[in-house]
Amino acid sequence: MTATDPALTALAQGWCALSLLHGRIEAHIERALQAGHDLSAREYSLLDVLSRQHDGDGGHLQMKQVADAVVLSQSATTRLVTRLEDRGLLERYLCPTDRRGIYTNVTEAGLRLLEEARPTNDAALREALDEAAENPDLAPLVQVVETLKAPVPA
Repeated sequence: MTATDPALTALAQGWCALSLLHGRIEAHIERALQAGHDLSAREYSLLDVLSRQHDGDGGHLQMKQVADAVVLSQSATTRLVTRLEDRGLLERYLCPTDRRGIYTNVTEAGLRLLEEARPTNDAALREALDEAAENPDLAPLVQVVETLKAPVPA
């Protein structure tokens, strides 16, 4: 295949469309969360992921799992956790069965903020998708997004 291969060009155009859709959605959610709750989209995502932990087997996530879930590097995730911890929204503690492990939990204040922000996030997502659906290049991607289900962890 060459750089001018039609298959590569179509693939690149598809990737650009997907990237554009993602960027528009993320920017729309970011503005809504910042304005209404002083939260970034990444902060909201981190609170949401950590709020779903539980005390059973595999219930607490290691930092690498958290980083993967919020699509950040481990170092960026650690900095994000520290910022939210400084705001009183998260707390860290040693794993009771493995003193080398550190867990992160959402505090009561973090859970309250998450619950207050959830409708804003959901409405902003819906608005961004509705806007994108009006663009003929993005409409097929919006339809796909609307039919996707979150993958079940293995």
